[in-house]
Formats: sequence, structure tokens, C-alpha cells
Amino acid sequence: MKLSAFVDVCLRTLMLLGSQRDQQVTTREIAEQIGVPYNHVAKAVLELRNRRALEVTRGRYGGSQITEHGLQLSVGGLMRDLDDRDDVVDCVSEAGVPCPLLAHCKLRSALRRAREAFYAELDSLLVADLTATSAKALLPFPLVH
Repeated sequence: MKLSAFVDVCLRTLMLLGSQRDQQVTTREIAEQIGVPYNHVAKAVLELRNRRALEVTRGRYGGSQITEHGLQLSVGGLMRDLDDRDDVVDCVSEAGVPCPLLAHCKLRSALRRAREAFYAELDSLLVADLTATSAKALLPFPLVH
């Protein structure tokens, strides 16, 4: 199962802010610390603020801080909500031609069940569980296709 780039950035943002709970961190600082382009982080911060996972203060001394609600979010639930892809595989070509096997395909439903099992495995894991240690190792940002 491959995470979307947006889900990845949201999780990295929450993990970073969870490890720096007593600090306000600017979007630019988040981007630098997690090694992700600023505009991707800005979009993630907005989404997480709308979900009440972050408290965002504007202005010269502003920044983002993770909320208690954000710390208590289920990782599986959050990933499920943020992943806007309908299917794990594309059943339509780039030219818009549907797969000839689509009518009797059992792979799509099996992959949907597998994706749900993946998320279900992460349902009991909270964002707070991911921030118990403050490892500063940077993972490479995935390429967006």
C-alpha cells in the first residue's frame, strides 16, 4: 500500500508538531524540518487546522501547534479520511478506455478490502503514539506522479 503524498505530509506534520508540543512552529520551519516543499506543508496545515488537529496563530509570532484532539486522532481513521483515491488501481487507461476485464473483475474489490485491512490495522494507533520519541531523521519526500 502506497500513501498519497498529501497523507504523508499530513502525518509528518503531525509527528513533528507532536514531538514539539510546547512550541509554535511556522509552516516554513515545518517544511524545512521534514524536508517537504512549503506549498505542500501549507496545504496540509490548512487541512489539519480544519480538522481541529492543529491550532494556528497568524502574525509575526504565529505558528502551528498540535491540539489534544490532534494527538488523539486515530492514524488509520485519519489516513482513511485524507485518502481521496477511489481505487487502489486505475481501471481506466490514460486515454479514458476502461479495462476490458472490468465487468467481471474481482481484483478491485479484493484490493479495496486489503486497503481497508491496512487502515484497520492502524485504527488503534494514535498520533500521540507516533510522537513518543523525537527522532529527527528525515525521510525522502515521495515523488508525486
